[in-house]
Amino acid sequence: MIFGRVKPLDAILATAESKSLHRSLGAFQLMLFGIGCIIGTGIFVLTAAGAQKAGPGLMLAFAIAGLICIVAALCYAEIAAMIPVAGSAYTYTYSVMGELLAWTVGWALVLEYAVAASAVSVGWSGYLNGLITEFTGVGLPAFLSGAPLALGGVEGGLVNLPAVFIALLVTGLLMIGTSESAKVNAVLVAIKVSALTAFIFLTLPEVEMEKFNPFLPAGVFGGLGTGLGAVGAAATIFFAYVGFDAVSTAAEETKNPQRNVPIGLIGSLLFCTVFYILVAAGAIGTIGGQPLMGPNGVPFPAGSEELARQCATFSANNLPLVCSDEALAHVLRQIGFSGVGNMLGIAAFVALPSVILVLLFAQTRIFFVMSRDGLLPEGLSKIHPKWKTPYVVTAITGVIVATAAAFLPVGKLADIANAGTLFAFMMVAIAVMMLRKTEPNRKRSFRTPALWFVGPATVAGCIFLFVNLPFEAMLVLPIWGAIGLVIYFLYGYRRSHLGRGVVVVHESEVQDIEPGIPGVDDEDRR
Repeated sequence: MIFGRVKPLDAILATAESKSLHRSLGAFQLMLFGIGCIIGTGIFVLTAAGAQKAGPGLMLAFAIAGLICIVAALCYAEIAAMIPVAGSAYTYTYSVMGELLAWTVGWALVLEYAVAASAVSVGWSGYLNGLITEFTGVGLPAFLSGAPLALGGVEGGLVNLPAVFIALLVTGLLMIGTSESAKVNAVLVAIKVSALTAFIFLTLPEVEMEKFNPFLPAGVFGGLGTGLGAVGAAATIFFAYVGFDAVSTAAEETKNPQRNVPIGLIGSLLFCTVFYILVAAGAIGTIGGQPLMGPNGVPFPAGSEELARQCATFSANNLPLVCSDEALAHVLRQIGFSGVGNMLGIAAFVALPSVILVLLFAQTRIFFVMSRDGLLPEGLSKIHPKWKTPYVVTAITGVIVATAAAFLPVGKLADIANAGTLFAFMMVAIAVMMLRKTEPNRKRSFRTPALWFVGPATVAGCIFLFVNLPFEAMLVLPIWGAIGLVIYFLYGYRRSHLGRGVVVVHESEVQDIEPGIPGVDDEDRR
């Protein structure tokens, strides 16, 4: 039963071929596209949480996460080029390993995208509050700008209202069909990269080597389930890399994909890894990045009530890196570049909503495809008669995202999102290896090199990072999965189109709903 009800690959590919996208992207274009997709929330928001877990070892954490992303990206590229359709890892799994496992992957992706959107919303809120404080001298009251202390928020926190606002605003824009254009996306990418480049050039000359000692205050391995140490930080800041799957899905529009896709993937990931390490070095080497230690000599868990209480004892002018909600802007203000720090804060404030848009877009499309397959109520995939958007599922998603953003800190949200992501990437690697055995003669415009090594390395790397997440984050995935299985067996198993013998492939319909893919102009879609 576990490999039963396989979605016909021929039907999926026939639908994909009908799109006949023009192959126009070269290796350099792919690399720039990847850099734009990858650089965003993680580096702007999670630097503080990563430093609390690993101290200066955050630099090593970026390297570990980057290497695991490279092998995962190579697996993703083969199957994305071979099955270039909507639904991402859910559809890939459906076509190879059957409906039950596809459901688990789709359910995990729902968790990934929704929780990640919540994390970005919280990060945006931190930068907004920092800018308000800097320009007016008075920040938003704690009870309106922070999660409750008991959940790892702030002293006096009740609800993160700015995070709720931005999540619902972006949801509303998606519901009425508003999508950023490629030109706007290019401007936002330029703003993000310019801000981080300025950060590197301003901080590196101010670096003091003694700030890096001790380099690994929590060790390389902080212990399984603790989320500490360089590897524990890698499991958290893995969040900073996951945009690379957008490069994989562009394989069908790439000239000479066998050559250009790996250059674009590996090039963008290597560039971002070096970029991230330099940003971490600049932040830690200027104001320090040592974690706040508990009485047992172990760092307080990131996003914990204990850490929040410790951070509340510092004044705004003496706030450690690990306590800041807008880490990079805070660093620049601390070393005398307040004006540039404010500009970086504005850059994050302007650019991060586009990341929320992409994440919500991806989540609603996964829900849409699962609903059209009969695994979820078909009412969820209703298209608005005027807006031409899947407004029901978009509204539900937005409310859930806003609720999580209201009451949870960014570090916890990132860890939960990573749990779903790592599971999905592992299943993609397994699907690629299985397809090589079951469909050896299928056309592959890109073949993962040395799959005998890359495939198992991806599976092992994803498991490795997963078991180094905090124990609570690890628990979320099986609990979420168990809830999903109950829903599947009570509803999806009986209502599944494939289970009832109805072979319908809906991927083409997903291309026709509005808005289009964020960051891609309408003429480019054609």
